[in-house]
Amino acid sequence: MKLKDQLQEFTSLKRGLLATNFYNLETLHGVLQAASDQNEPIILQLTQSSIDYMGLKTAVNLGRSGLEQFGVEGWIHLDHGGSVELAQRCLDAGFDSVMIDGSELSFEENIKITSEVVKRAKNYGAHVEAELGFVAKLGQSHGQQGFTQPEEAREFVEATGVDALAVAIGTAHGFYKEEPKLDINLLSKIAENTPATLVLHGSSGVPHEQVQNAISNGICKINLATEIKNIFMKTLKSQLSNNEEIDLRKVFPVATSAITGLVKEKLRMVRND
Repeated sequence: MKLKDQLQEFTSLKRGLLATNFYNLETLHGVLQAASDQNEPIILQLTQSSIDYMGLKTAVNLGRSGLEQFGVEGWIHLDHGGSVELAQRCLDAGFDSVMIDGSELSFEENIKITSEVVKRAKNYGAHVEAELGFVAKLGQSHGQQGFTQPEEAREFVEATGVDALAVAIGTAHGFYKEEPKLDINLLSKIAENTPATLVLHGSSGVPHEQVQNAISNGICKINLATEIKNIFMKTLKSQLSNNEEIDLRKVFPVATSAITGLVKEKLRMVRND
């Protein structure tokens, strides 16, 4: 199934589709084992940093072979693409979906860069995500000054033809110093104003009840990254501090299994049963 069709179907059912970042073989297998065990589809996400780390061809091949190995329906997505050129490279490499993040540009420049990626993606039958509003990145302040506005969302989607829109309703990337409070009323108004799939970035650390409430009010794609890195590294550090094992093939699986447990919880969350 095309990603756009899956997202539209899940939006109508008021359930979410989990989108998880992966960084190496172990994090990929941890995610895919969870999706396989629960027979759930998944979006596998790669940032530019992960692409630079693994190499574009290696990263894509890992994702594709992993989906086949675990028997999981899934799609490969560029997360937070910062340029048209990177989006083009990913389209050429066979990505199912690309995100162009012009959220820190002016409204007009965001429309311009997003429209260009949408135009290019049509030649590949690929899905395109953009971001409107301010979802704080690592190291940035978590203020409310950049929340997505419903009328701007409508205008943006109409002008660009983008398939999915990441919205700012109170989340941030990374962990939170205090419990976030999502603006569900604002989300409902955004959903009423645009047919685009709505995306929640920065779900790590958001209480499950709030995420499920967001799904019930228009969010479909749920991004998960920080918690995956965190649980892998914490588990790995614990393993290494308690023994002198040097065979990574014996140490890494424990951390991989911790990711599987985490992602299983998140998959149950996004089903919104």
